[in-house]
This record gives sequence, C-alpha cells and structure tokens, in this order.
Amino acid sequence: MTTAAAAATNTTATATATKHTKTGRSPKEKDERKTFHLFLLTTNRYICTNQTTRMSRLRKITAAEIAAAEKNGTTAEDWSQIAVSEGFDPAQVERSRLEGRVEIGEEARIVRSRVKNYRIGPGTLIEDVTALECRRRTTFGNGVKAATMNECGGRSVAICDRLSAQTAYLLAVYRHRPKLIETLEKIIGDYAETRASETGETGRDCRIRGARFIRETRLGDGVEIDGASILENGTLCDGTRIGPDVKAYDFIAAENARIDNGTTLERCFVGESCRLDKGFTAAESLFFANCHCENGEAASIFAGPYTVSHHKSSLLIAGMFSFFNAGSGSNQSNHLFKSGAVHQAVHLRGCKFASGAYIMSPAIEGAFTMVKGNHADHHDTAIFPYSYLMEKEGRSHLLPGANLTSYGTVRDLEKWPARDRRTVGRDVINFEEHNPCVTGTMLRAVDTLHMLRDQDPAAGQYAYGKTVVRATALQRGIKLYDKAIVAALGAMLDGGTPDPRYDGTGRWIDVAGQYITKRETEAIADDIETGALRTLEEIDNRFRVFHVHYGTYTRSWAEQIYASLLGHTPTAEEIREAIEAGRNAHAAMRRTTDADRDRDCSLALAVSYGADSEDETEIRADYRAVRGLE
Repeated sequence: MTTAAAAATNTTATATATKHTKTGRSPKEKDERKTFHLFLLTTNRYICTNQTTRMSRLRKITAAEIAAAEKNGTTAEDWSQIAVSEGFDPAQVERSRLEGRVEIGEEARIVRSRVKNYRIGPGTLIEDVTALECRRRTTFGNGVKAATMNECGGRSVAICDRLSAQTAYLLAVYRHRPKLIETLEKIIGDYAETRASETGETGRDCRIRGARFIRETRLGDGVEIDGASILENGTLCDGTRIGPDVKAYDFIAAENARIDNGTTLERCFVGESCRLDKGFTAAESLFFANCHCENGEAASIFAGPYTVSHHKSSLLIAGMFSFFNAGSGSNQSNHLFKSGAVHQAVHLRGCKFASGAYIMSPAIEGAFTMVKGNHADHHDTAIFPYSYLMEKEGRSHLLPGANLTSYGTVRDLEKWPARDRRTVGRDVINFEEHNPCVTGTMLRAVDTLHMLRDQDPAAGQYAYGKTVVRATALQRGIKLYDKAIVAALGAMLDGGTPDPRYDGTGRWIDVAGQYITKRETEAIADDIETGALRTLEEIDNRFRVFHVHYGTYTRSWAEQIYASLLGHTPTAEEIREAIEAGRNAHAAMRRTTDADRDRDCSLALAVSYGADSEDETEIRADYRAVRGLE
C-alpha cells in the first residue's frame, strides 16, 4: 500500500488542525439531546444505584419490645436511639448488642452481632458479625485518591461509586490539562460530600455472616458478605459478593463485583463484574469491567476492562492495561529508582505476556502485542499493533504484524463480548475488530516500515524504538498490515450509514475500552472545564452518545482514508469494490488463522496422550476426546 504515507499524513494533519476545536454539534444537537434522554431513561437503574436505602416508616421501639428483645439476649447502649419498622418483632434481634443510632427495617434480623450507627435495610440478615459499625462521619470510600500508574501520585484518581472507566482515564491521562483535573476532582469531591454520613447503611436483602469488622462501609441491595476479616471505609454496590478473609480499606466495589478468598485491597476501585480472588493483593489500583485477577500482586495499576492475571508469581506495578493477560512469572515493574518510583509502562489493548516475561518501565507496546522474554531498554512499539516482541541475544526484537496470523488473536476477539457479565454497563466498551484506532496505527506502521527500508534497502536489520526489526520481518509486516488494512476499511465502509452530522475523521484513541475520536475527547474535556458538563452522569452520557453513533463515525473515517488512498472522493462503485476487497482480505486472513488453529489441534501435538497405550488408534482417540475435537 504505497500511498499509506499520504493517508497517515492526511489523518495526522486533520487531527492536528482540529485538536482544540469541537465538532460541529449544532446540526446534530437535537439528535444528541434525544439520545441523551434515551440513555437517562434506559440507565435509570444505573443512576439510582447506591442511593440511600428507602426504609419503611420507622418508629421508636416500645417498652414491651425492649423487654422481649432483652429476654432474647439483646442489649442496647440507649434504647431511645433504636428505631424499628411498623411490623417489628423482637425475635428479629437475638443475642446482639446495639450501640448509637440503629434503624431496623422490615424483616431484617440481627443475630449474635454488634451493630453501631447503622440503618439495616429490609430483609437483611446480620449474623455472627463481630462489629458492623460507623464510628465517625465518612464518605464510604467516595473521594479517596488512588495513586494509579504513578506510585508517587502524579496520576492519582479520586474514586467514587459512580466512576466510569472513561472519566477515570481523563483523570489519569490528561494531566497536561490542570483545569480539567481540578474540575473533575471538584465534581467527584462534591459528589462524595452528598454520600457523607455519620450513619452506615445496608440495602435490601443483604446477607452478612461470619464477618469480623465492617466499619464505615455502605452496602447496596443484595450484597453478600461471608467471613470477611475487615472492610473499612468503602462502598459495596448492588450485588457485590465478599468472601472469607478479605481485607479492604478505602475502596469502592461496583455492581456485581466479587472479592474473595483472602484478597487484600487498599485504596482501590473494583469495577462492575470484576473478580479478585485467591489471595490477590492490590494497592492504589483501578480495575474496570470484567477484570479477573487471582494469586498475584498489583500496585498502582490502571486495569482497563478485561485485565486478567491468574498466577501467583505475576507482578504488575505502575502500568496501564486493558484486555490484557499476564502469564506465569510475568513482571512489569518500575525498577528505575534514580528519581524515585516515577516511571510507568503502557500496554495497549489486547497485549499478552508469556510466562516469565519481564518489562522494565518506562515502555509501551502496540495493541495486541505478544511479549516474550526480558525487555529492559524502554521500547516504544505503540504504532505496531498485532506484533511479537521477543528477546534474542539480550535485545528486544520486533516482528511487526506477526500476531495477525495467530488463531489466539481471533479467539480473544470473540471471547471478550461473550464473557461480558455486566448488567449496568457504566463503562463504555467497544469490541469491534475493525476500527479506526487500530487501523490508523497500522497505516502509520506501514509508512514507518517503508521509510526504514528505503533508508537502507540492503540492510539485514533495522532499529526502531529501542527494538531490532529484521529485514525479513519488515517485509512480512508490510504484507500483513496491507491485507489487514484492506479488510478493516472494507468492514467499516460496509458497517455504517453515511451521515455528514457525524464527522469521524482525524485521529482515534482508545479511552479505557472505548474507541473515540481524539477531537471528541478534547471537546468533552473542554465542556468539563467550561462547566457545560457538571455531573458524572452528564460526562458519561457524552461518551455514550458518541458510542450510539459509532458505526456512522467509523464510516466517515474510512471514507476519508479511502479518499486519501485514491486521491479523490470515492464513487459508489469504488465503495462497493472496497467492501468486496475487504471481505476477500478478511476471508484470506481467516484462512490463515484457521490453519493456525488446525495446527494447534493436529495429531502432531498428541504427544503424551494415551499414556498407557501403545495403540496409535487409542492414542488418537484419547487426544481427540480430551481436546473436544470429535
């Protein structure tokens, strides 16, 4: 694709020219308002989540009820501070201690527990709890700052129970806009104050059993706590599950999160449907939708959606991840302490670490890069997606585009939407394989590879971004990227409806799982600074409005790129040809990845199967049965 340079130049120029301007929203303002209100209606549950528990009408406990409760072994610091529902039965409290202001909802039960300054929601069970107490005025974790990405606090994000991945991204990444950061922190600080209280609360139908200390922690509806060691200064949103021996301080756990089996958290945000399990430890970290981390350790990480780390020996420090998988013994660390723990690494969407992989910050890899070996030279391969980064003879070798031939990449792209467990959907997530963000980097990659080759056509290898690119890998990378670009452009031209109101031209970025134009992101930041966006809900809905029209925006981008490649505005017939070419290129790429899958499932890999058999037929049968190949 010899004109890729022109396309990339045109794209960059467009992005630069419009960097600090808003899209022409006046023609589409009415449409966006409708979309905004639609989201307000469809996300009503999201907006109402974690509001103060609605208690039935309460009254003071009567003298007869006090006598009956005391007969059941329950005492109170001051019975005049105890309020109960109209239908209260003294049997609801048994062998317990009530201190300060305690409100007991309909059919709520307190058994063998100490409760201090708490509202107990209807249908909630508190059983064998050493202390459920609110000892002071608190915001229940709202407003706590987590030193994500930078251990020294240079990218701290104020967490709250309505935090989205996109808002957190602005706070962490846009530090070059101090007014934006100041405004966002004020918005979150003001919201945190609305959540402040001297009384804790549980939602409806919670189950709290066998816990030791639950202090200054607000519970949403349907929360389950089983055997936790200590929860202090936090919020558990609707449907959260907390298991045995969990310790958490200064935290937020979003809807349907699960924190289990000895996990320890300190100043962390755990996003919707995340799972932290099996002794995982984390400090100063953010985990967004569908993350799953076990056994290992994280410190000051921004874990975007689908960040996965399952192994005891994994260590992730001061980095940004998303759609990420850490192999056993992998280590992304901040070990350059000459100026303190100030460095960071960014691993763009879909990166994987092989077992034993090591990266020394600072460093950055392109999207969907497979990392193998040790890398301490601070590489920058951001514009080379779908690559292999491998250690050879102590140096980092880059194989551009090599991951495009792997069936593992296809499997990842297919499994993520299938494993989406969210019900609220606060974080905006794009799963599209063919998108302007990654395709734009491939265009830049092709231009860069051509430039390197043209500088010395006879060279056996080339240097880029602290890596080595061999000539054979360079040539193969150009071919792979060209085919992938054709497939992507065809898919985007085929997937959207032209609409001049939605200008998707210019640079696209990945904002913690959402593909969006840099121009629109800057416009959102502008509106936050000027006060046009005043609440977290308004900010989130601006990102959602773009998401609703994503297909139209991508069509606009693809048309602009295709026009640059052709040197003129494409005709309808040329568009149809590009779509057909894209389908053919995609099919050819799938044949390659299918062949890779077939090799992975071939009988050549039946070694060690049928261990007690010398019969080839039995060996093959065992292999096929175990692999599910029948």
